[in-house]
Amino acid sequence: MLSRHVLVYFSLLLFVVSGNLAACTKRAASVQPDSATTPAQAAPIAPSNPAIAKPDLRVRLSPLAYAVTQEGGTEPAFQNAYWDEHRPGLFVDVIDGTPLFSSADKFDSGTGWPSFTSPVRASAVTTRTDKTQGMDRVEVVSASSGAHLGHRFDDGPAPGHLRFCMNSAALRFVPLDALESEGYGAFRSLVQASSVPRSEAIACATSATSDAAPHDSAQGASGCRATTEVALLAGGCFWGMEELLRAVPGVLETTAGYTGGYTDHPTYDDVHTGRTGHAEAVRIVFDPQRVTFRSLLDDWFFRIHDPTTANRQGNDRGSQYRSAIFTTSEEQATEARAAKVRAERSGRWKDPVVTEIVPAGAFTAAEPEHQRYLERNPSGYTCHFRRD
Repeated sequence: MLSRHVLVYFSLLLFVVSGNLAACTKRAASVQPDSATTPAQAAPIAPSNPAIAKPDLRVRLSPLAYAVTQEGGTEPAFQNAYWDEHRPGLFVDVIDGTPLFSSADKFDSGTGWPSFTSPVRASAVTTRTDKTQGMDRVEVVSASSGAHLGHRFDDGPAPGHLRFCMNSAALRFVPLDALESEGYGAFRSLVQASSVPRSEAIACATSATSDAAPHDSAQGASGCRATTEVALLAGGCFWGMEELLRAVPGVLETTAGYTGGYTDHPTYDDVHTGRTGHAEAVRIVFDPQRVTFRSLLDDWFFRIHDPTTANRQGNDRGSQYRSAIFTTSEEQATEARAAKVRAERSGRWKDPVVTEIVPAGAFTAAEPEHQRYLERNPSGYTCHFRRD
């Protein structure tokens, strides 16, 4: 027969094990509008330990999201994911999933960045003074992850007159119909109706853009200034072009797509016929402090494809494979013309360089299967390589 001491021991052991099992079977609590917790599927990174957080974030985040959230960068205006997003839903921290902004508080500021009148709760963000770029601005930071989100200005619509000018790259959008499945069901009532009267939003947009050129991707309105730049380059099949360009130091994001044509919403099947006027191109978001537009052209664009063959690269023939630089500013146009002359005089090409230099128009991202195609299909076709 077991002694009393042994029985007590086993009783305590059984109690501890039972408690642990019970804890393991508890369901994670969903996020509440007045809670500082985050969904179970998005464990936060402690900003107080950068030695651990930074390497992990470099793996988890895209280069653009890392540059924005960890290095205080600003993405291009009118060329980011959510500036024109009008669906009801919730905008959460891209790092830890904390709810930050609601579609009900989003308005068209005319600046080219997603703008909000307020966060979903005041404690979701913190602010601090930003003295960069020769001015005093109010920087907005995620209270939970420490991520740089954007800036706050005092030119928003009534009654608060605040404008939270945010970076899309610092956010992730959760549509209304996905709130429950992602653990944000408690926020449904906060995202279904706009709290900003349209007349107020229009008035704010008019005021904000009165002293800034519309759709200027480098210089935004009312204090929001991009620290990144966009290049649109076409040089034959976008598979090979993107594979080489995405690895350039200083390039933060690449997207294969279609531009330069006269049809709306082009698809690969449309463009492949050569009858839409579109070229297969690569949209490049880059940090001009790390790689200049001139370097992208001289050291990469004019060396990774043949700019002397009109409407052809390798075995690909048709206007969709033409060599072209679609410029996003007058400065880019001037630099592109100079780079074309330098390519002509480089001695690298026997025939004249025929690269088109035209202002950029609408760009449509290609279908998902064409993004980073050669990364996923290393033996896929390409005629692109870097020449000496």
